[in-house]
Amino acid sequence: MSFVNICRDNTDPFYRYKMPLIQAKTEGRGNGIKTAVLNLPDVARALNRPTIYVLKYFGFELGAQTSQERSLVNGVHEASKLQDCLDGFINKFVLCGSCKNPETDIIIEKDGTLTRDCKACGSKTKIDPRHKLATYIEKNPPESAKSKKNRKAATASANVVGGGVSISDIASGQKSTDADAIPADDDDDIDELARKINAEASALPEVQEVADDEWAVDMSEEAIRKRAQELEGLTVNEELSALDEFGEWLLGFDKSELPSDVDIYKRASDLDIVEDEKILQVLAQALFDEDILNQIPEHKGLLGKLITNENAEKSLLGGIERLVGLQFTDLIPAVPKIVMILYDEDLVSEAVIQDWGTHVSKKFVPKDVSKKVRKAAKPFLKWLDEAEEEDSD
Repeated sequence: MSFVNICRDNTDPFYRYKMPLIQAKTEGRGNGIKTAVLNLPDVARALNRPTIYVLKYFGFELGAQTSQERSLVNGVHEASKLQDCLDGFINKFVLCGSCKNPETDIIIEKDGTLTRDCKACGSKTKIDPRHKLATYIEKNPPESAKSKKNRKAATASANVVGGGVSISDIASGQKSTDADAIPADDDDDIDELARKINAEASALPEVQEVADDEWAVDMSEEAIRKRAQELEGLTVNEELSALDEFGEWLLGFDKSELPSDVDIYKRASDLDIVEDEKILQVLAQALFDEDILNQIPEHKGLLGKLITNENAEKSLLGGIERLVGLQFTDLIPAVPKIVMILYDEDLVSEAVIQDWGTHVSKKFVPKDVSKKVRKAAKPFLKWLDEAEEEDSD
């Protein structure tokens, strides 16, 4: 199953919030033709939203009737069209309006307005009440909003626990009518007091009902990773985790203390990602900085061994585009020189450079950044065209 970043404007390969790509299938014919969104529950789980919210949003945006059974949408709708439509749902009902993080809950305020409560930055941003889905959510709140009052009631009702003695009574030293009453001034009975307090605390309804305390149960690295994957709706993806591990390993070194190219290749081989062209994106961002003009020739051997096809060449260009366009923007005027070195070192072919230079793409960076980088590359592209004309003459 393929996964993409929940915020598709973020093209960082290490972005931790992923979702499955929508899978759609057309069923029926004539007036009864429908589109089944095969993995909508998985997509909704990755977004931490009820499936019906996403389905209703599709219906409202596409002007089509929907059926919750088997996630059906009337009419013919391509998977790519539904994916673009889903981006609208994510921007309006999932991403924090402040930090663009998808770790949000929908909260219904006292006045009926909906807000996205961000667990990452703590901001509360309003959801546009004019959208039809906002009205539907207000009438059909998520389970987390329904159970909020129940949790408060459980807390309030936990003042007195069996035997007529509360935790506060025990802590203040009051005696119970039980034969096991504990004197408050007896130092020898401190352990008994603690045991009794813990026993009463464990019987409180609040502790049994609040599911948000799962993080306190097991804080081992494996448990945290497993819960994160369940929260994001991910299954274990060996390819993705191997690239993550490789990237984190490389970024752990200073540029002046990087392992040798041989050691880097060996590490990639051990992780079985040598044939994955996305490794070139990782290397472009981990190996290079402001001194990229000198660093490309230094790592020519490693890059040349990993570049085995045009997709790998495009991946390298994409990683450099991200490095220059987002991390070291002062290098944008040097793009012609950078591409020239890649060409001279036989790392990227003329055809791939020309195709890259004439097609703006938001695959690696936002569209405006992509335009800026390609505009800077024009002098080299012009030189390529003129050289080709001279050769043909």
